[in-house]
Amino acid sequence: MAWIYLLIAGLLEIGWPLGLKMAESPERRIRGIVMAGLFMTASGAFLWLAQRQIPMGTAYAVWTGIGTVGTLVVGILFFAEPSTLMRLGSASLIVFGIIGLKLAHG
Repeated sequence: MAWIYLLIAGLLEIGWPLGLKMAESPERRIRGIVMAGLFMTASGAFLWLAQRQIPMGTAYAVWTGIGTVGTLVVGILFFAEPSTLMRLGSASLIVFGIIGLKLAHG
C-alpha cells in the first residue's frame, strides 16, 4: 500500500506547479494559489503515509521524480513547452531512476 500512497503523492505533486501556472493569470490568481496549496498539502500527506514503510531517501526521490516528469509532460501537452530530445532523454533517465529505486527496495 505504501507504493500506492507514493504514486498518489507523486501525481498530486504535479498539481501545485499547475496551480502556480494558473496563478499567472490575474483572473485566476487566487484560485491557482489555493489549488497549489491544496495539492502541496495532499501530496505531502501521501508522502508521509508512504514514508512509514519506504525509506525516506527512496520515497523522496521517487516522489520528486514523478512530480518532475509529470510536470514536464503537462507542460509539453498543455502549455506548448519544448519537447526536445535532450529534455525527453533526461526525463527518461529520471524514470529509469525511479524504476531502479523501486526494484532496489523490493
